Amino acid sequence: MDGCGAWRDNVFVERLWKSLKCEEVFLHAYDTVFAAKAGINRYIHFYNSERPHSSLGKKTPNEAYARFKTITTTMPQLGCDTSAPSIVKLAA
Repeated sequence: MDGCGAWRDNVFVERLWKSLKCEEVFLHAYDTVFAAKAGINRYIHFYNSERPHSSLGKKTPNEAYARFKTITTTMPQLGCDTSAPSIVKLAA
């Protein structure tokens, strides 16, 4: 994401919204805001932990994310507090 307003900056979020609307929202007539929130929360959990994605090699986002290792590093070049380590994810 380069922040210049290019279409590719939003493509992942737009794809999520399309999936959410087509696979959850449009299929249910929610009676209350509470019911809508519960349904959307349920779908987001399904989307991340149960629904395989072709762009991730038929893995779920949670499975793909688990491939990353957590390392601890400090980031003084960004003006961060160097006394507190930050978490960075790197590809395995």
